[in-house]
Amino acid sequence: MSTLPPRAGRRCHNALNPLHSCVYFSPDLGKEFGEAGVEDGSRVYFAARGAALGAAGAGTVTATFYNFNHELVARHLPAVWADITPQAALDARLRAADSTLRRVLGEEIISSPEMTEAAGLALRVAEACTRHARPLYAAHADLEVPDQPHLAYWHAATLLREHRGDGHLAALLMAGLNPLEALVSHTATGKGMAPRWLIATRGWRRADWDAAVERLRGRGLLDAQGELTDAGTALRADLEEATDRMDAAPYEHLGAAGVDRLTELGREFLFTAASAGAFPGDLVGKG
Repeated sequence: MSTLPPRAGRRCHNALNPLHSCVYFSPDLGKEFGEAGVEDGSRVYFAARGAALGAAGAGTVTATFYNFNHELVARHLPAVWADITPQAALDARLRAADSTLRRVLGEEIISSPEMTEAAGLALRVAEACTRHARPLYAAHADLEVPDQPHLAYWHAATLLREHRGDGHLAALLMAGLNPLEALVSHTATGKGMAPRWLIATRGWRRADWDAAVERLRGRGLLDAQGELTDAGTALRADLEEATDRMDAAPYEHLGAAGVDRLTELGREFLFTAASAGAFPGDLVGKG
């Protein structure tokens, strides 16, 4: 039986994950990779996030990232590894994380006792993550923990993101949602990335998106206006509940008081980062 309030782990994840993700929207990441001759935005993303897997090919990255068009991935992998090694990509990503967090959080927060506390709590959560059937988490779990607290916090957020994400993919498969249907249904909740962002970055065409919408309508998950039906809303709720169950152990390991405190600190950091422009203003929505 869980010792945590309902969805406590999800709330904590939602506070930590965006601060990890903001690095992928940061110009600092492009700058670091550009110095190695890697300039295309998709190429940078695949190398930055996939480097923990080693010099992975397109098949592995398509499988573990799930919602990208394989044609887009194959355009950049494994070719990118001729320009930058996986270790150099990991180093470049960490430098970008450092400069980005310093800019969006400020030196006062970076050097604060609260950041040190948050890093310790987040790493404590990650202690109870498991490697089996979680390839992206397992690959990142083999990386060294950075010494500086703000980077240790970012590293722990990365571990927790990929641990939950790997479990979420299993839930999507069980729900019978292919990569694009997963994106369309998530966007329909109003909490996912806007379609124009997804189409631009995931390698899909508008016709692909529209076809996925029609398939979901045929299953009774979307209505004529593209909104979730009651069945669609229930399916998305079930997906998150299933993901919560597969991701519960790390947060149970920390305990209710620790999870509550980490969530509080994470939300404070996230609010500061968002106020500093860490994310595009039109990133989330149905339009």
